[in-house]
Amino acid sequence: MSDVPTRYLGGLAVSGQGLGCMGMSHGYGATDDEQSIATLHHALDLGVTFWDTSDYYGAGHNEELIGRAIAGRRDEVVLATKFGFANRLGEPTRIRGDAAYVRQACEASLRRLGVDHIDLYYQHRVDPLVPIEETVGAMAELVQAGKVRHLGLSEAGAHTIRRAHAVHPIAALQSEWSLWTRDLETEIAPVCRELGIGLVPFSPLGRGFLTGQYRSVEGMAENDVRRSQPRFADGNLERNLAIVAKLDELAAAKGVTAGQLALAWVQHRGDDVVPIPGTRRRRYLEENLAALTVELSSEELDAIEAAAPHEQIAGTRYDATSLTFVNH
Repeated sequence: MSDVPTRYLGGLAVSGQGLGCMGMSHGYGATDDEQSIATLHHALDLGVTFWDTSDYYGAGHNEELIGRAIAGRRDEVVLATKFGFANRLGEPTRIRGDAAYVRQACEASLRRLGVDHIDLYYQHRVDPLVPIEETVGAMAELVQAGKVRHLGLSEAGAHTIRRAHAVHPIAALQSEWSLWTRDLETEIAPVCRELGIGLVPFSPLGRGFLTGQYRSVEGMAENDVRRSQPRFADGNLERNLAIVAKLDELAAAKGVTAGQLALAWVQHRGDDVVPIPGTRRRRYLEENLAALTVELSSEELDAIEAAAPHEQIAGTRYDATSLTFVNH
């Protein structure tokens, strides 16, 4: 499939579906760099050219991996990365958004990626101790210097988005959005649309759960982050599986997989929505991309939402500590 539609995040043109690269370096068990690079190259060949990484993923490894994959093909990729986590994996979370750190983080990302500019540069989480005006002001200086083309925020609240956008146009907000995470629909998405900010849903498949492939955490690696997430905990997992069973039925009637149905639902949220499902494997890349061709009527959308009512999702999306860092 080479005719992937173009969508716009503010003034940035991107492929209508992107690729989340985190799992290629950490979060979901063992990784294989050569397999990941093959998947990245396949994504380019298929037209999935909007790639998402972060300096936090694999403590810089993910950016280095992306750098290897785009060598000789930089012009084909719309490259997004993020900064903000100043801690190493496994250490207590520290968020930094001070101007000095913004500049330092950007230089390090450019070096690891092996590029002279970043197409979309996000603040990964809002620093509660630094005014957003200082952070975005420093990010805007990177734009003026030609090191960054467009700015983004991740998991920011509506008030913060307004303040940030007043300093420099924000092209995109990256936040979790799926059938089982719909927090941003009430206030955050409307503010983004008012300001012309695109929406980039991460984990649009509920960290793989909505595909129906996971019936327990037993088959997951010991270091898989889902083992510590409330929605995968005993009791919650079983209740959430009942929702997946309903999605399976709807998907079978439609002739698609449950994952494709869930992803198509996200794609139908609007032309300003560009989800970034993550995968390390070419097979799943192709399956996700096929969701772009799934047309859903208003009746089908209603049925999907009725099968996964948000109030019946068991468990929060993060543990209590991690929840303190979102929607500020």
